[in-house]
Amino acid sequence: MTVLHVAQINFLQAPEDLAPIQVLEQWHSLVDIAEVAASSGTRVSVIQAAAREDLITRNGIDYHFIDIRGLQVARNRARRFASLLDDLKVDVLHGHGLAFGEEAFAISQCLPQLPIIMQDHADRPPRWWRRPRWRRWYAAMSGISFTAPEQVQPFNRVRLFDPLAHVFAIPESSCRFALGDRDQARVETGLHGDPCVLWVGHLNAGKDPLAVLDGISRAAVQLPGLQLWCAFGSAPLLDEVQHRVERDLQLKGRVHLLGKVTHARIETLMQAADMFVSGSHSEGSGYALLEALACGAVPVVTDIPSFRALTGGGRIGKLWPCGDGARLAEALICMAASRPSPEQVRAHFDAALSFVAVGRQWAAAYAQVRDERRRRRS
Repeated sequence: MTVLHVAQINFLQAPEDLAPIQVLEQWHSLVDIAEVAASSGTRVSVIQAAAREDLITRNGIDYHFIDIRGLQVARNRARRFASLLDDLKVDVLHGHGLAFGEEAFAISQCLPQLPIIMQDHADRPPRWWRRPRWRRWYAAMSGISFTAPEQVQPFNRVRLFDPLAHVFAIPESSCRFALGDRDQARVETGLHGDPCVLWVGHLNAGKDPLAVLDGISRAAVQLPGLQLWCAFGSAPLLDEVQHRVERDLQLKGRVHLLGKVTHARIETLMQAADMFVSGSHSEGSGYALLEALACGAVPVVTDIPSFRALTGGGRIGKLWPCGDGARLAEALICMAASRPSPEQVRAHFDAALSFVAVGRQWAAAYAQVRDERRRRRS
């Protein structure tokens, strides 16, 4: 049986100050999504827009770095990519980012028989005056992938996609984190609490840390041992968060602001936590949630499409309405009383979100668009 050959293409140019090997080390999702697809037996080649030419082979995947300097027009970049795609004889093109519809359309003009799936990465529909051209570009797509099926609705409301295009619900990526020894992880990190709750995310309005603090304060009345640990990068709401913690007796001494930590350290924090909490109002996927599930931390997260998809509709953990601290408190109290074990959480991850599980979904999507294109040609 012939192995299906897929090219994944990242149209976003890699930083000129990074060598190609550094791009692979720092752009984790570029490698992870490729290896997710390859885990199912699919042959994967990756094309990365860059400022220099290079070819790196890692774990059976060829990473082609293509110099696009000076190619200011999308169709010129597309010709460069299409030339390589033709040489590689790929069966399906998997493009990253719905924002690159023009580039994908231009490739389709060069290679009209090549089916194209575009993967959403928290993209949004264009403004109304740009939509006619985007409809034309998107008409070249055989499929579009979102983490959750509901995420296609903003695009469908303005009729951006061809009705014949397939819409796939596939997690954006997977995660390499693993279960660990919780007691050892707590020794290493200093985390404690009953329950021990972890936040990982920016302190900004979209992540809504103030609603989370409200829920923690309310829950602490019935959960006096509760401790919240917050790892974060950018923090435009840091002053508001600190002020809220200082003036609330239920939060003072209970909320620990860890600041920015390394990615490797995040894994140990996740292994130490009983629960993972998020107040996000929207997410393309939810990498921190993926990491928590991989480490066995029980999710107590907002009821948004991507989180519903990653938690199996709330079958693992608890979902709560965005901005509603009272409902978060209820969810925390409920999970503290009857929380699944780390092994049960990890079993959910293995069944639905592991490299192999997500890879099977990509393999099925690739085969579907390839076979349909072949039927049309015949």
